[in-house]
Amino acid sequence: MKRALVIGASGGIGAAVVKALRGRGYEVVGVSRSYDGLDVTDAESVSRVMDRLDGTFDVVFIAVGTLALEGAPEKSLAAIEADQMARVFAVNAIGPALVLAQLERLLPQGRSVVGILSARVGSIGDNKIGGWHSYRASKAALNQIVRGAAIEIGRKHKSAVVVSLHPGTVETAFTANYPGHSKVSAQDAAANLCDVIESLTIGQTGQFFDYQGKAISW
Repeated sequence: MKRALVIGASGGIGAAVVKALRGRGYEVVGVSRSYDGLDVTDAESVSRVMDRLDGTFDVVFIAVGTLALEGAPEKSLAAIEADQMARVFAVNAIGPALVLAQLERLLPQGRSVVGILSARVGSIGDNKIGGWHSYRASKAALNQIVRGAAIEIGRKHKSAVVVSLHPGTVETAFTANYPGHSKVSAQDAAANLCDVIESLTIGQTGQFFDYQGKAISW
């Protein structure tokens, strides 16, 4: 039986991905702050939780992130608060980096896919309207980390595919305050992401894809 690991398994998208993968026959291990006390911004917490994991995983899905924590996305440069921006970066970029640093021993030598939840607004090339500076910049930083991780992990795991994934705008608590956006259910988003994960090839490692499997510019 194929095995999958979902980091952030108690969140809206993470929980839906757990269910979707189980429906496709995977044995799924989920970890999260709610279940395991995982704080991705704390290196000791990440090490403690990851060290408890045994065996290898054919799929790893990292579904951690925040839009603005307890604040709101900035509409202008003047609205940036340094401490708030640092906290958003800690969750969206540093947290996944700490998880990725622990992954190599959990990947098989055969094909594996590591999907990291990013967002289209993290694309520098696709930014047409500005704003949301902390969120955009933290996701852009995450994408760079994913690119570097794909290169490093690929040196020892030749068949590993490591990618950033954009799920679309999903109906979760994360997006509840943004009613103007066209949204999909968490279940549909998870099904789409699982389709992409299962279709990726080694030649696509280190890239950025949306929920339809279409490449997004950096």
